[in-house]
Amino acid sequence: MIRHRSYAVPLTAVLLALATGIALGAGPLTDTGSSASPATPTAPTAPDTTYADSFATSVAGDLYRHGLSRRPVAVVTLPGADPDTVAALTSQVKAAGGQVTGTYAVDPQLVDAGQKSLVDTLGIQLAKQVRGATTHDATTYPRIGQLLALAVANRGQTPGQPGDDVTAVRQSLAAAQLVALPQGGPPTAPLVLVVLGDPVDQTIADGLVDGLAHGARGVVAVAPTRDLVLAGLHADGVTRHVLTVDGSETSAGRVAAVLGLVRAWSKQGGAFGASGSDGAVPLG
Repeated sequence: MIRHRSYAVPLTAVLLALATGIALGAGPLTDTGSSASPATPTAPTAPDTTYADSFATSVAGDLYRHGLSRRPVAVVTLPGADPDTVAALTSQVKAAGGQVTGTYAVDPQLVDAGQKSLVDTLGIQLAKQVRGATTHDATTYPRIGQLLALAVANRGQTPGQPGDDVTAVRQSLAAAQLVALPQGGPPTAPLVLVVLGDPVDQTIADGLVDGLAHGARGVVAVAPTRDLVLAGLHADGVTRHVLTVDGSETSAGRVAAVLGLVRAWSKQGGAFGASGSDGAVPLG
């Protein structure tokens, strides 16, 4: 009986040690290379960032439903606008059935605060020459925006043939090196797509974009995700008349911008896109 106890105690101790070792992941079994050993954790696979763009491109045609069919669009680019983005947006406008009448490149002088005197003087002269093109209380940048609207846009439903006033404003803006004009004297368009670029003074951006809305049926302004100038348009109330979309560096953002043009034909304003307060996509 005494001898039995002498064996039982060591056996119990061994079993407890084994159990403890297995529970803690230590002890003899951890050195055996057993398949029961815990696997080394691996880093999670990064998500495929191209999927969203591929998806947006794939469904774009169904979403557009030729919503821009026979609807002309003028493109206005601000200094620093990415050429690839402009080209991709132009392609999407065509995919929606629209026609780009011309691309007007705003020169850095127009948005340079140091050139305000030039912009103001020319704006005042043109406003006197072209009666009714600007509001009587318009200041420097809203005025030049309204004159730019006369040069590129109209409030109708079809392309507008450029008359004397349109031609005079175009030639003056080009001569002052404020806007580079497309070739061929294109017609004006009811819809205007504004592609933002480098950061500019918010007052200048507000006046220019809001002024464009004065003479167009609908205006859509686009910029990369979380662009501060685009966000400022919303903060300053410009999105009451102008629809904005951020995320233009992505296919999804460009599709949303074109859907914005479809919407702007009958309903103006709103902030959409990757960080838009009114939703990601301007539908309806």
